[in-house]
Amino acid sequence: MSTIYSEASEQLYTILDFLRWGSSQFLREKIFHGHGYDNAWDEALALLSHALGLNENLDASLLPARLTMTEKQRVLSLYRQRIEKKVPVPYLTERAYFCGLPFIVDERVLIPRSPIAELIEQRFSPWVDSSSVSNILDLCTGSACIAIACAYAFPEAQVDAADISQDALEVAKKNVVLHDCGEQVLLLQSEVFDGLAAKKYDIIVSNPPYVSQQEIDGLPEEYRHEPELALLAKEQGLAIVDRILAQAAAHLNDEGVLVVEVGNSDLALMEKYPEVPFVWLEFERGGSGVFSLSKEQIEQYFK
Repeated sequence: MSTIYSEASEQLYTILDFLRWGSSQFLREKIFHGHGYDNAWDEALALLSHALGLNENLDASLLPARLTMTEKQRVLSLYRQRIEKKVPVPYLTERAYFCGLPFIVDERVLIPRSPIAELIEQRFSPWVDSSSVSNILDLCTGSACIAIACAYAFPEAQVDAADISQDALEVAKKNVVLHDCGEQVLLLQSEVFDGLAAKKYDIIVSNPPYVSQQEIDGLPEEYRHEPELALLAKEQGLAIVDRILAQAAAHLNDEGVLVVEVGNSDLALMEKYPEVPFVWLEFERGGSGVFSLSKEQIEQYFK
């Protein structure tokens, strides 16, 4: 262990000591926050809580508690991986949150952070009549966080969760078990719509790969730990989105709605399809690059 970590193990004693030291190191190293946490203190707390088996809502009375040497080593090991390898916190703890729900994550899936969470919490209002929703598709599901959150929001609906990656589906299966929703959420291996036969849905929601190679090259190192298959798309980030737009109408019911996140590829999408009346959704908690289209609109512009 390098000098700073050896010094920390010898001279730090309490939970508060390690929280202060960890957050100071994160700030000094200017690590990127953007995978579930937005500040150094919360990241230090999440890692320390995981190492000690404590809840992140730490009781203030525990702050003066002293750590054993074994506990110190666990905390410092996580801090070191965060600092030196730039591993995002959720991959170190194998836990992330979406719509207030816990999910298992590892480097086979993206870390949940989509603004679509806010839309799910609103049951896709006003874009659909929530009382009539019986079938939902989460396309490019990854960890299945969107699919499972939809299952909670629409307890009477059947939710299909599709992904091309078998590795991602293995993580998704863990989350289906975690939330005991196997009767409601069906996992399917499919390259876009290819494995879905003629199934139709009231809502198709997708957070597909949409990051261009140029954008990936400029991302912080933390993103290198996420699966490239779930991030990178050719043609200015639009290759998968193009396929979704071309095929979605055939998989939507008459009053169905398509919701897709394209992030910073939104300008490229509008430039490519200037005549399409994309409805760009706004979110109170921040986030952008999510559009909605009705089946009728898709049929009109993507024949």
